[in-house]
Amino acid sequence: MVPFCRRVEEAKRVIEAMAGNGLVRGENGLEIYVMCEIPNNVIEIDEFSELFDGFSIGSNDLTQLTLGVDRDSEIVAFDFDERDPGMLKMFALAISGAKRNHCHIGICGEAPANYPEIAKYLVSRVLTRSASTPRA
Repeated sequence: MVPFCRRVEEAKRVIEAMAGNGLVRGENGLEIYVMCEIPNNVIEIDEFSELFDGFSIGSNDLTQLTLGVDRDSEIVAFDFDERDPGMLKMFALAISGAKRNHCHIGICGEAPANYPEIAKYLVSRVLTRSASTPRA
């Protein structure tokens, strides 16, 4: 699992460094996943899908970076909310992008644990939605 990979070029360098140390994607069944925790991971999911076998949505960081809210700040933490319609769209875009590219996708973070409705929403996207444009 590659954390906090901001750009496609950065992903290529990480994969090259891994290969240089004997960790070659596809050899001996090695799959390489990336955290989907930066809006750019969602925006460029087709490009990231060419390099990685799957994604794990990091709901905490993706929410912070999408909404521009530090959840640990006493000043703005009240605005941190994974249930925001924009966040639901980000989650849906990540899921539909992974599905469209035949990649695995999972989630880590507190969103589905804190809000059962988010878990239900995510499952509905995986099970019932095609890779078409998501609706929140």
